[in-house]
Amino acid sequence: MATTTTTSDPAAAPAPAPHVLLVPYPARGHMQPLLHLASRLAAAGLRLTVVATTSTLHLLSPLLAEHPSSVSPLTFPSFEHDTSGPTSVGVDLHALAALREPLGEWVRARARSGGEGGRVVAVLSDFFCGWTQPLAAEAGVPRLVFVPSGVLATAATHSLFRRMPRPPPAAAGREYAVEFPGLPGAPAFPWRQLSRMYRSYVEGHGGEHAEAIKNNFLWNLESSALVCNTSRALEGRYLDAQPLEDLAGKRVWAVWPVAPEFTADESAGEVIRWLDAFPDASVAYVSFGSMMALPPPHAASLAAALERSKTPFVWAASTATLPEGFEERAAAASASASAAGLVIRGWAPQTAVLRHRAVGCFVTHCGWNSVVEAAAAGVPMLAWPMAADQFFNARLVVDEARVGAPVSLGGFGHVPDAGELAGVLREVVGEAGGELRARAKELAARMAEAARGDGSSRRDLDGMVRELWDLGSRS
Repeated sequence: MATTTTTSDPAAAPAPAPHVLLVPYPARGHMQPLLHLASRLAAAGLRLTVVATTSTLHLLSPLLAEHPSSVSPLTFPSFEHDTSGPTSVGVDLHALAALREPLGEWVRARARSGGEGGRVVAVLSDFFCGWTQPLAAEAGVPRLVFVPSGVLATAATHSLFRRMPRPPPAAAGREYAVEFPGLPGAPAFPWRQLSRMYRSYVEGHGGEHAEAIKNNFLWNLESSALVCNTSRALEGRYLDAQPLEDLAGKRVWAVWPVAPEFTADESAGEVIRWLDAFPDASVAYVSFGSMMALPPPHAASLAAALERSKTPFVWAASTATLPEGFEERAAAASASASAAGLVIRGWAPQTAVLRHRAVGCFVTHCGWNSVVEAAAAGVPMLAWPMAADQFFNARLVVDEARVGAPVSLGGFGHVPDAGELAGVLREVVGEAGGELRARAKELAARMAEAARGDGSSRRDLDGMVRELWDLGSRS
């Protein structure tokens, strides 16, 4: 990876490092991947300023400790909106947009002052920070959009706000299918599986922030390029079809993995020791992410299925409400050879669990971080999408990569039958899921290859870095 610019004149001073402004969206699932990418950019010699709120500043500590001379935080004391709680995307988008003017003035002041690390040459911001597009345009610098999810879901969501499809008046809205003819294979999705932000906008339930949400996505389509936390091993069908009409023909850099290479975590010791007692591929790992609690009826059906199928499990339940007595029965069964279970409250060492030989499947909501972590670990997924980008991700897992099986595609409105769920578990966990597991291992090998040496992810990252250095040399 290029980290400096060179000159044939040995007396000439090296070109100063390009200065890039990073603007994360302050939700952990969005912010952490961008901070991981920031570490890789700093290691490539770039100078970074990272915008933070008072409630997210602590998340920058590892990055600042690793790159103290090249990464600086930027906070605005007058900004008082607390972004750490479970507020809606619309509320946070509206509140964060209040930073546009003070942040724009900061960028203009840097341009006037000049000097080392002065002028910002580019803005790299989360795709929920579309308001930084006019800011970058006013400053005369390009904006790169950071996308913490997959390119299929990203292209489809932006396509919705660009094309504005609506169900016919006489259609049963939830069953109306929306086609995406600009994407390879022209996929179609039922209305109920589309982004709730978009459906609320069209149906007139978007509230006072509806226009801000629409403008956010349209601003993204005016950007210079998109930087996507995905891999050609998983989404080559869409990346190789560039330029994508649904992304206004913008270049997509596929740079997964942005996170550091996995290393054993001592805090995972208790879970790992528990898993060590089980045969290979015999345990189901269950998690629906840190931002969503599985509704009690859905949790009850899954709990009953685990007990009926006698599948050992690790359930990262966070704040989920589980059936009365379920945890106690699972703990009591741990001394026997069947139906043993471990319920984790709070943080779960997901990467370590997925990479343990005893884990045979992952029951997941198909959030993007969970999908790529399971794919990289070679673990089959039981897809149970609920909202957001999860139905698009489930299509990748089940229909395209064929490394998963559907549990339910009905979202919050459908509670799957416990007996049917138990049957799916029996088909995937253990020897019965051998074929599915073999494909998952093949995908993991391709993803590892993409991330190594001259792999596609490394080439895309290096290409993006070179473009930023070129911008710096022209400033």
